[in-house]
Amino acid sequence: VQLVESGGGSVQAGGSLRLSCVPSGYTYSTYCMGWFRQAPGKEREGVATIDSDGDTAYAYSAKGRFTISKDDAKNTLYLQMNRLKPEDTGKYYCAADPVVTNARYGLGTRGRDFDYWGQGTKVTVSS
Repeated sequence: VQLVESGGGSVQAGGSLRLSCVPSGYTYSTYCMGWFRQAPGKEREGVATIDSDGDTAYAYSAKGRFTISKDDAKNTLYLQMNRLKPEDTGKYYCAADPVVTNARYGLGTRGRDFDYWGQGTKVTVSS
């Protein structure tokens, strides 16, 4: 199983970025997938997750600004991030797991229960 992220970069506060994650080596639609981030000096936290039923869960800080989605035709997971803030700065990781079945549960694990990870993509938001 491989996950390849892209789309990170540097933006000013208020700007937008769209992260993409392309999985391979497994049946993408049956896995719970999510985005997690880690800021320098901080613990990893869940940003958004989506399960095989299409249910989603968001961190409080991401609600109303970020949208997680899947394009089954393109076999791609996205994270649309709008109205970015400096506190959104960090390395964003795509993760997937075949056993996690609930998006909210997956978000709450901070990624502990996710077996497959991408290499991460860096997001820097300047004020």
